[in-house]
Amino acid sequence: MGFDSSRIQKKFEEFAYVLDFLPRGKMSRGAFKAEPIVQLVGESYFTLLEATAVRNLTLSLGERIYIGKDLYRDKVSHITGRILYENLTAVARNELSTILGEIINKQEGRFVEFFNNTSAITPRMHSLELLPGIGKKYMWNILRAREQKPFTSFQDMIDRTEITDPAKLILKRIIEELSEEPKYRLFTRSM
Repeated sequence: MGFDSSRIQKKFEEFAYVLDFLPRGKMSRGAFKAEPIVQLVGESYFTLLEATAVRNLTLSLGERIYIGKDLYRDKVSHITGRILYENLTAVARNELSTILGEIINKQEGRFVEFFNNTSAITPRMHSLELLPGIGKKYMWNILRAREQKPFTSFQDMIDRTEITDPAKLILKRIIEELSEEPKYRLFTRSM
């Protein structure tokens, strides 16, 4: 019995946020591309993307746009491809933290569920320990608190554990996953 690659379902972003918009294009491999370029971060998997924007259109930093696979794209003509963190423009890198923070707050329930349901990665390491600033002490505080009652919000976590800003911990981890090639991923998918 062979490997059936058709059974693997690829995950695509439906919506993304504008990190940078280059209406006149950019230099690419020594040649100038004169088409409008937009750098994006995906809403679901935090995929970093570059796309060609529709001509004669202006996009705003932080704007949420549809990039799904069907024909209803009105601001992006096509996705050029995934890009690495290091290939983001200075403006895009600067905007990334702010936009990710907004996404995390809009999807608070998703991340609260992460804290409620996450488990050990290995017999000696819990996935909570992959969050910057979470060691064994904080991990055990979170596990004991969620055992008593699942968390309902970031504020509930702050009130019941010694964690001061769960959203900030998630933000730091996402940026770490995007800017490095970590052994374990919690929130992003690998290139």
